[in-house]
Amino acid sequence: MSILECHYRNLSSTGINNNFPENPPHIFDYTGVDALKENMNSEFGTKILAVPYGTKLEIVLQDTGFMNLENHPIHIHGHNFYIVGTGFGNFNAAKDPAKYNLVDPPERNTVGVPMGGWAALRINANNPGVWFIHCHLEEHTSWGLAMGLLVKSGSKPSQCMLPPPDDFPSC
Repeated sequence: MSILECHYRNLSSTGINNNFPENPPHIFDYTGVDALKENMNSEFGTKILAVPYGTKLEIVLQDTGFMNLENHPIHIHGHNFYIVGTGFGNFNAAKDPAKYNLVDPPERNTVGVPMGGWAALRINANNPGVWFIHCHLEEHTSWGLAMGLLVKSGSKPSQCMLPPPDDFPSC
């Protein structure tokens, strides 16, 4: 059953959990990675970030650049976002936000995260449903460079996820 269908039917015993970490569980030098020392193994599972309708999110995407020397075009389905900052090296939460462009940031649905750098995005989670966030390099998606964003329904009818059409095939 799809994540969207599980959410719509309020099914919680499907192996999907919404405990996606809000911060990296293990902080290290992301751009000077020793993959063996830092235990860069992928974790199998389906984790999604679940947020209430109308949540204002700031997502910082950090590239490690230790496997592939290339930028990552990260795409978010269902929402546009503002690119408020980009930089090279490790994102510094104490210093880098002061350099954000909060006057006229570009609005996009895809951002190029620079090799060995970062991109900071701001999103208004105002489209209820389950949305895919992933690298547009398909091989990278298969490696796990992807996640789900679940935007819960709001309190008004116009803020709620619509039911599937009657003739919509189920998974």
